[in-house]
Amino acid sequence: QVQLVESGGGLVQAGGSLRLSCAASGGTFSNYRMGWFRQAPGSEREFVATISRNGRNTYYADSVKGRFTISRDNAKNTVYLQMNSLKPEDTAVYYCAAERDYTGQYVSQSAYDYWGQGTQVTVSS
Repeated sequence: QVQLVESGGGLVQAGGSLRLSCAASGGTFSNYRMGWFRQAPGSEREFVATISRNGRNTYYADSVKGRFTISRDNAKNTVYLQMNSLKPEDTAVYYCAAERDYTGQYVSQSAYDYWGQGTQVTVSS
């Protein structure tokens, strides 16, 4: 079984930065596409960013494009989400997820097989 543990969340002011980490164990990290999703109170869980197994390809939601950067270090079994120019609208619980097998639907949460417990990000205005 694969375990994912997020960290790095917290309270920041609008315009600030935060870096989230997701540490994976229990599997071969390089075999998994990784993604970040978020869920604000009263809202559906939404796609944020994803990165390919070798780290060469990334894709972002329009709402975060140009502000967030996803990366991975396969030697450390860790995926990151660097968040810059944060806005109050970014306030949410952020989840990392792992796709075991290729689906071609990597912006959909249904493509991912393993999920972390989430980390809270709060952006004050």
